Amino acid sequence: MGSAHTPADDIVYNLVSIQFHALKAAELYENYLQDADPEHQEVADFIRECQRHDAWRGERAHELLRDLTKDHGLNPQSGA
Repeated sequence: MGSAHTPADDIVYNLVSIQFHALKAAELYENYLQDADPEHQEVADFIRECQRHDAWRGERAHELLRDLTKDHGLNPQSGA
């Protein structure tokens, strides 16, 4: 019989998904900036703001994942 699925599994999956999509979006914004700069400064500023928000979101998801997994041998810094 396989292992049971727990709500904690969903939390980890959700945080990984948030982190992935936030960092992917932050990367894509570089392409959007090329389209906006230099003629549309207000648009470029908005894109940079979105990029900063998504980068922060990815970092925060990473922090939460680290905190959730540190006691389960999943943290590379734990020596496991």
